[in-house]
Amino acid sequence: MDLDLLATRLESLRGYLDIPGKEARLKELEKRLEDPALWQNPEEARRISQEAARLRRTVDTFRSLESDLEGLLELWQEFPAEEREALRPELLEAAKKLESLYHETLLSFPHAEKNAILTIQPGAGGTEACDWAEMLLRMYTRFAERQGFQVEVVDVTPGAEAGIDYAQIIVRGENAYGLLAPEAGVHRLVRPSPFDASGRRHTSFAGVEVMPEVDDTVEVVIRPEDLRIDVFRSQGHGGQGVNTTDSAVRIVHLPTGITVTCQTTRSQIKNKELAMKVLRSRLYELEWKRKQEELRKLRGEVRPIEWGSQIRSYVLDKQYVKDHRTGLMRFDPQNVLDGDLLDFIWAGLEWKAGRRQAVEEVEAD
Repeated sequence: MDLDLLATRLESLRGYLDIPGKEARLKELEKRLEDPALWQNPEEARRISQEAARLRRTVDTFRSLESDLEGLLELWQEFPAEEREALRPELLEAAKKLESLYHETLLSFPHAEKNAILTIQPGAGGTEACDWAEMLLRMYTRFAERQGFQVEVVDVTPGAEAGIDYAQIIVRGENAYGLLAPEAGVHRLVRPSPFDASGRRHTSFAGVEVMPEVDDTVEVVIRPEDLRIDVFRSQGHGGQGVNTTDSAVRIVHLPTGITVTCQTTRSQIKNKELAMKVLRSRLYELEWKRKQEELRKLRGEVRPIEWGSQIRSYVLDKQYVKDHRTGLMRFDPQNVLDGDLLDFIWAGLEWKAGRRQAVEEVEAD
């Protein structure tokens, strides 16, 4: 491993991460955290504490790695060539820290640090597609568990024969949206069908949508008169207490027609709170897309910035998973479906960063 190369990469990350800017922001936040008046607003204090913790971790990692590399360089120059192999463990540890910092640059887009609202719907394929949608729901739930995230179910509608017809969950954890953002798009499954008596090979599709869970710091105007709120008896799985009370809530935003349903808890109040959170995020996303469309019209359709219609194929009878954006392939589909997704996610984030850079270059022209 080349020590000079590590030092060069670290220096390049200094600019991407804006370490001086992060240090200045951290000082500002730490000063605010010392103000007793802040703690009279627990939600604001929590938000500032979390931001300060993220910044401190990045700055401390960078400065620690900078110091480590300086020390290693001094030792490298002092050691005779035949003894330099003894420094390899330290070099490997430095490379690991550098990779962590590089990942920070991939998670630098708006709202990356927020919770994620993930929606899964079956596409073409009938019962096969409903089963595939349920497999994806399990895959992302397992991924969240591997990351130490929490999963809150907003709504799940069972399929007519098997699987699910619709699912929406909130994944709570640091950078949940940032990590799950590249998973948005159409996922394709190819396998011998368990629902076909002849065991023929079937192809089915399911769509995954990922949004950040926006909070009160993001301005989204929702007027009470623009809402129609219905309550009804919960359907499907959930136990007797859920199914026999009018706890389910459906909120319709009349100006846009956006409808959000939540029926997964026994509390009508809790279901309404969850549905409003999802509605806020949907309205924010709608406004963001509108602005992006205006920008595209101004500059012309030069380079697309949206995901393609099919981002990944899971071919189970041939034992591989291929991401069509990045070209990355895995030959252990069962592990992937069990939530082992990080290599696909980091590759997807690199691809996404490249697309953002291309768009910025077009806009600059």
